[in-house]
Amino acid sequence: MEHSRALGHALAFGTVAVWGTTFISTKVLLTGFQPVEILFIRFILGLLALFLACPRRIRGTTWRQELLFAGAGLTGVCLYYLLENIALTCTLASNVGVVISVIPFFTAVLAHLVLKEKRPGGRFLLGFAVAMAGIFLISFNGARMELNPLGDLLTLLAALMWACYVILTRKLGAEGWPTILVTRRIFFYGLLWMIPALFLFDCRLGLERLANPLYLGNLLFLGLGASALGFVTWNQAVKLLGPVPTSVYTYMTPVVTMTASVLILHERVTPLALLGAGLTMAGLLLSQDWTALKGGAK
Repeated sequence: MEHSRALGHALAFGTVAVWGTTFISTKVLLTGFQPVEILFIRFILGLLALFLACPRRIRGTTWRQELLFAGAGLTGVCLYYLLENIALTCTLASNVGVVISVIPFFTAVLAHLVLKEKRPGGRFLLGFAVAMAGIFLISFNGARMELNPLGDLLTLLAALMWACYVILTRKLGAEGWPTILVTRRIFFYGLLWMIPALFLFDCRLGLERLANPLYLGNLLFLGLGASALGFVTWNQAVKLLGPVPTSVYTYMTPVVTMTASVLILHERVTPLALLGAGLTMAGLLLSQDWTALKGGAK
């Protein structure tokens, strides 16, 4: 029990550490691709990679189980990313960084209502408040805050979609299938849901763009690392830890992004941003229940 939870924490930490750097690849790819094109290609690559890694299939599913897969594909693969990308065209990136951080709160509420898990306690809420204060300092460091109702609402909906995805993957994890097969089926449905968006956003095939090593390398990173490997490790973390303790690790995202900006893009970091990073990590630690790692969980 202690070992599995320690592994779950390590998987969640590692996944968010990778996801926090994807903004660099996305920023490069946006010079030649539409946002929905990047999403479609990365999840196609992810689907193919997972099939090659494990060609087996999930058989004998019920309609209820297929609906869970379809719902997870819709919320976590399609709507979350589309809503977030559209929000970025309507509001400031700093706004998105703060609003999207309500994911753990939404997850805790849904876990209580849907999975009948315990209600979020004072420690979790205190950690949420501390982490949000830190993320606010990182996101609005030296920048002015501008409210944009449409963009901020879309970001809030994106956060809700990811919380729904985590709950659905928890339900799918309870079915006993290998995580890699569950993730692959989710990708399949996510890509199906994404097809209408390809026409809506006037996308093109443009395979000649893949001849650019910079584009190809970043797509491979997003498809194989962030999607195939990242979603498998995240879903396994949800299976081992539960939805709320795993979602709490999303607080790390702006901290990882800030660190990557310094190391890769050589951006400057201010004392205010460092304070924000410290508060964010403190909020993460406060929000977690560490008693299970010490043998206190039953």
